[in-house]
Amino acid sequence: MHPTIVLSTLAGLALVQAQSNTNPVTGLLGDAAVITNNPLGATYTANLPGTSVTGYVSGVATSNGTGVQFTVAFSNFPSSGGPFLYHIHDQPVPADGNCTGTLAHLDPYIRGETPPCDPNNPQRCQVGDLSGKYGKIQTSPFSASFVDLYASTVNGIGAFFGNRSITLHYANTTRLTCASFQMGGPTSTAGTTTSGTTTTEQGASVTNANGTVSYTSSTVVPFLGAASTTKSLSVGSVIAAMAVAAGFAML
Repeated sequence: MHPTIVLSTLAGLALVQAQSNTNPVTGLLGDAAVITNNPLGATYTANLPGTSVTGYVSGVATSNGTGVQFTVAFSNFPSSGGPFLYHIHDQPVPADGNCTGTLAHLDPYIRGETPPCDPNNPQRCQVGDLSGKYGKIQTSPFSASFVDLYASTVNGIGAFFGNRSITLHYANTTRLTCASFQMGGPTSTAGTTTSGTTTTEQGASVTNANGTVSYTSSTVVPFLGAASTTKSLSVGSVIAAMAVAAGFAML
């Protein structure tokens, strides 16, 4: 193995050990940067195939180009197995539709999944960990709207999500469904949702470093299921993540 890879791997393993005992954490490449030059009007949407859960995640640059305004709408969740999770994953959905092919969460700063994201420090979470930063899916139908300062509509940088995918998980992290982002707005529906109960995991709006995140649903349906689990980074995933980081310009 090349000496540089060996040193990088050792550094990654040291980070994993540190993350197991420290919260919040910083990625190997530092905290996530606030993106301030997103092109106005660029919209990317992941429309779920509708084989089980229906809905979409859509993101558009804010009016001043700082961050991305995400709109989330899902429905038809299983009656058990929640609370459900959703993340931007590194790769688009392969032709065979197998969600495993979307690989890991979008994580250009090589932060890893352990310990869990602290929503009060979103810059120290994985860029793609949307439910970690803004709340798990506790209701069906589910809708949310928030500005993420760290995602990008600038093609060619690591935080760009337009050529990636959204993946939904059960609470035990088993993959439930997925869809690739494509340029344009929503084409799928997530049931009829009207302004109703404002709810999050604690039953209220969340305010963190990104501002206030509101969740609305006309019908609040509690999910039954085990608590979410976390995973440690493997040596292979550290090496893979570093390879991704090294190739930002080609993404």
